[in-house]
Amino acid sequence: MGKISRQSKPRISENFPLVRVPSRIPAVTSVRDMELEKIPPLNGSNHFRAMPRPDIRDSPENLSVNIDGGPMNDQFVNATKEEEVKNDFQSARDLAHPTSNLDTLIHLLKGNIGTGILAMADAFRNAGLYLGLVCTLCLGAICTHCMHMLIGCEKELCERTSVPALDFAEVAETAFATGPERLRKFSTVFRMLVNTFLIITQIGFCCAYFVFVSQNLHDEIKYFFFDIELIWVLILMLVPMILLNWIKSLKYMMPISLLASILTTSGLGIIFYYVLQDLPNTNTVPKVASWGQLPLYFGTAVYAFEGIGVILPLENSMKSPEHMRGYVGILNTGMVIVTCLYTAVGFFGYLKYGDAATRGSITFYMGAELFASHVVRLTMALAIFLSYCLQFYVPANIIWPQLVSRFAFLQPEERQYFGEYIFRTLLVLFTFLLAVIIPDLSAVISLVGAVSSSTLALIFPPLLEMVTFYEKDFSYRTLIKDLLIMLFGICGFLVGSYTSILNILNPPENAL
Repeated sequence: MGKISRQSKPRISENFPLVRVPSRIPAVTSVRDMELEKIPPLNGSNHFRAMPRPDIRDSPENLSVNIDGGPMNDQFVNATKEEEVKNDFQSARDLAHPTSNLDTLIHLLKGNIGTGILAMADAFRNAGLYLGLVCTLCLGAICTHCMHMLIGCEKELCERTSVPALDFAEVAETAFATGPERLRKFSTVFRMLVNTFLIITQIGFCCAYFVFVSQNLHDEIKYFFFDIELIWVLILMLVPMILLNWIKSLKYMMPISLLASILTTSGLGIIFYYVLQDLPNTNTVPKVASWGQLPLYFGTAVYAFEGIGVILPLENSMKSPEHMRGYVGILNTGMVIVTCLYTAVGFFGYLKYGDAATRGSITFYMGAELFASHVVRLTMALAIFLSYCLQFYVPANIIWPQLVSRFAFLQPEERQYFGEYIFRTLLVLFTFLLAVIIPDLSAVISLVGAVSSSTLALIFPPLLEMVTFYEKDFSYRTLIKDLLIMLFGICGFLVGSYTSILNILNPPENAL
């Protein structure tokens, strides 16, 4: 394929004195005699950032030198310099509680496997058996590729600005601040946009988790003991949920994620055991659903691939972040497992229950006469309850540092300590109120997926890749690929949001 030819541009450190790098990263002008200075983390995490340094990869100091009268190979010098910079980045993270590869894989699986996987039978109902199969596999591949794009952009921008780590919003801001000249003025806008959609998405996940757990517990209490209003179940959950979300570190969340993963695996095993028994013929369900239902499939399926918001926090918290990528890296390994599970639950769940799959979770229409169905409901409810804190981690670590920086009365250290607990409590209360207002799990999942998940997972990553790598031999094939993914995401956003809102305002008669 042809290349988009552009005049080679100097790096940011030499000729971008007026470019605005992320507003919270102080600028320096010299790399000599400068020691790494640790400053507070930008997103409330436990690692430290190094003050940015000029990019030395193309500086005058990076020319060939003479040793014993002989020229040293330029390529060797440049490679050595880049390796030194890379090592500086890794050591500068200075993580207080780094996560191992196994910790990260567990967090990645739990960050993606939540209420969305149990809603895949409902998603297949809106797509059709075979169309849902093909679309889910393709969507899994696209979402995984977009995660790779996001990590690739972060790596390039960290090297460009000489900082050890960037979160999603900082990647967006830095990409535009160091990108095409006409787009630099939008850097702050895109940082705010990414943060806004991240907050909406993760708060939507937390709301869906509240609804899922409360509805399953409500059904079990009603079946075994007495009838109770759903609002009282939500209230009973509130205090334990608040206490759980006082945990601030991903490292300390690892045992909780491990327990949730064990419960989820056990629950899915029981689900597969019963779903795969006495399967009807594939002719009993439509192969392709009506076009009017496809937007609802899109919203639910994109919601299911819910890990885009936690991928950079996980990578930034790793002891060995280089193991995240690669053909058999943690990201590919985790997402292959996730995609296969989504496809299997959706395909066999829809084939088993057909048009009865309308409530947003396969646990709702497993027969009450089966004792195992009650075990599954309680197991999955506890697993989702424990997974809430991982989804809550992202909005809490976006909003709280902003509050501290904007309000002077929060800046004393002792006030920050108690103030963060109060803030986390109020944020949990907010998701509780949303769950009370919109108790329809299927509608919540579809709307959150169409509005926020599609934007973060399918629109922003290709856009950031184009802006970040526009001057580095950006091929027409890559450009076309990124534009097609963006177009797909935009169409899903518009049509899926419209259909989901209509579905909330005018719910189907068979919705329970």
